[in-house]
Amino acid sequence: MMQPGDYTFLFALGMIFAFLDSYGIGANDVSNSFGASVGSGALNLKQAVLIASVCEFLGAFLMGSSTADTIKGGLIEVNLFQDQPELLMLAMVCALVGSSTWVLFASSRGLPVSTTHAIVGAITGAGIAGFGFNTVKWSGIGTIVLSWIISPIVAGLVTAIIFTITRYLILKHPNSLKRGLIAIPFYFAITIFINVFYIIFKGSPGLSLSKLPIGAIVGISFGIAAVVFLWCYFFLRVYLRRKLEEDEPLSWYHCFYIRFVSTRTKAPENMEEKSTGQDKEGSKGDSGVDAEGRPNSGLVALDDVEPKPLSMFQKLKKKAFHGLNQDISAKTEDVENMHDRATRYDSKTEQLFCTLQVLTACFASFAHGSNDVANAIGPLTTIYYVWDHGMVDMSGKAPVPIWILAYGGIAIDIGLLTYGYKVMATLGNNICYVSPSRGFSLLLGTSLTVLTCSKIGMPVSTTHCITGATTSVGLCSGGGLKSINWKMLGLIATSWILTLPAAALVSGLFFAVIINSPHKI
Repeated sequence: MMQPGDYTFLFALGMIFAFLDSYGIGANDVSNSFGASVGSGALNLKQAVLIASVCEFLGAFLMGSSTADTIKGGLIEVNLFQDQPELLMLAMVCALVGSSTWVLFASSRGLPVSTTHAIVGAITGAGIAGFGFNTVKWSGIGTIVLSWIISPIVAGLVTAIIFTITRYLILKHPNSLKRGLIAIPFYFAITIFINVFYIIFKGSPGLSLSKLPIGAIVGISFGIAAVVFLWCYFFLRVYLRRKLEEDEPLSWYHCFYIRFVSTRTKAPENMEEKSTGQDKEGSKGDSGVDAEGRPNSGLVALDDVEPKPLSMFQKLKKKAFHGLNQDISAKTEDVENMHDRATRYDSKTEQLFCTLQVLTACFASFAHGSNDVANAIGPLTTIYYVWDHGMVDMSGKAPVPIWILAYGGIAIDIGLLTYGYKVMATLGNNICYVSPSRGFSLLLGTSLTVLTCSKIGMPVSTTHCITGATTSVGLCSGGGLKSINWKMLGLIATSWILTLPAAALVSGLFFAVIINSPHKI
C-alpha cells in the first residue's frame, strides 16, 4: 500500500519532464500568437519575446486555473488506478515524456502542433499500455480528429471575411490613409470588445469571471470598448493623422496627450545630417518601412567591424540568448517569389494596423497562458497529489499549488526565449506574405473562432486555427494559389496527424516496458 512520500524519484522525474513539456509549449504554442506580428514587422523578435513572456507568465500565474484536469480530456478511467496510485504517477510521468518529446521535435523543425493533442495522446498511450484499448473513451479521440478539419476551415473563413472587408473598405481605396484614420477607433473598439469578452468568458477560471452571467460579461466588455473608442477618436486618431499624414516628428507617448502638443515641424536635412542619420538608423527610412512596404524594426547589423574576443560570461550570455538574435525574416528564393505575388498596400495605411495586431496578440497570449499551461502542470499536479497524499484524487480535479503555476509559467517563458523563433519564422514568414493588416485580420479571426466554437461546443485548436487563418489571408492576397507555400502546409498537416499517435507511442512504450520489466522481490 502506497504511503505519502513514497516514490519520490517519480515526483522528481515528473518535475523534470513537466518543465520540458512547458518549455515545448513556450517554443511552439506561444509562438503562434506573435509569429504574425514579427513576420509583418509590427514587432522585432526581441520585442515580441519580451511582451509574450510577460503576457504568458501573468496569464499562467495570475489567471491560471485553480484546478487542473488531471486526466486531460477525460480519456481514461481514473478508478483503474485506485488500488495502485503509484501506477498513476508512473503513467503521468510517461505521458509527460511522450508529450515533451514530440512537441520539442516538432519545434526543432519549426512545425506548429497542438500541445493539447500531444498530452491527450500521451495519456491515452499510457492508458492503453496499462489496461488495454477498452480503457479509452474513443469518442474523445474522434472529436480531436474532427478538430483537424473544423479548426483551420472555420478560422480561415472568418479571417477571409475580416480581411476582405478591410481590403475593400480601406486598403484598396485611393485615399486609404484617410479612410483608415476614420475606421481605426471602430477597429480598436471591436478588437477590445472581442478580446476582453474572450478573456472573461474563456480565459480566467482562476478569478471565476467565467461564471458571470452572459449579460454582465457583454456589459463589461462593451463598457471597456466604449472607453477605448472615445480615447482612440479624440487622441489616437489625431496622433496618427499628425504623425503619418503630416509627418510630424512625434514620440509614442504623445498619443496620450496629443491635443496638448503643439505643432511640430521637421528640422531641415542637409547631406551631412542625412548621412549621419543613415549610419544610425541603418536601413530604416523616415517612413519606418522596409523595401517590402512593411514597418521596419530599425535593428541593423554593422558591417566591417572587427569582432572582439568574448569573455566566458559573454559566451554564456550569447548561448543563453541565441534565440533572440535569430533572423526569422531570412527568406529563400522560393519564399521571396511567393511574397512577390502578394498585393502591397500603402505603407502608412499598413502602419495603422500595427498596434491593433500587437494588441490582439497580447490578449491571445494572455489567455493562452491562463489555459494551456494546464497541459503540462495538469499531469504534474496529479503526480504531486499522489506523492503527497498516497492516494488517487477520484474527482479528477486536484488543487494546483501556486508554485506549480509559477513553475509552468517560467518554463514556458524560457522555451519562448530560447527556441520560439523557429515556429515564429514558419507562421510569420514561410506560409505566405504577412503585413500588419493581414496579421491583425488573422489574429482577430483566430480569437473569434476559438471563442465562438468553444461556446457552441465545436472542437477547435488554437494552433490549427491560426494556421488556417494564415493560409486564408495568403489566398486573399491577390496571388491566388501560388501565394501559399503548399509544401510547408503539407508538412504542418502531417505533423498534426502524427501528433496524437506519436505522443501515444512514446508514452505507451515507456509505460509498457517499465511495468513489465523484471524487478527484485
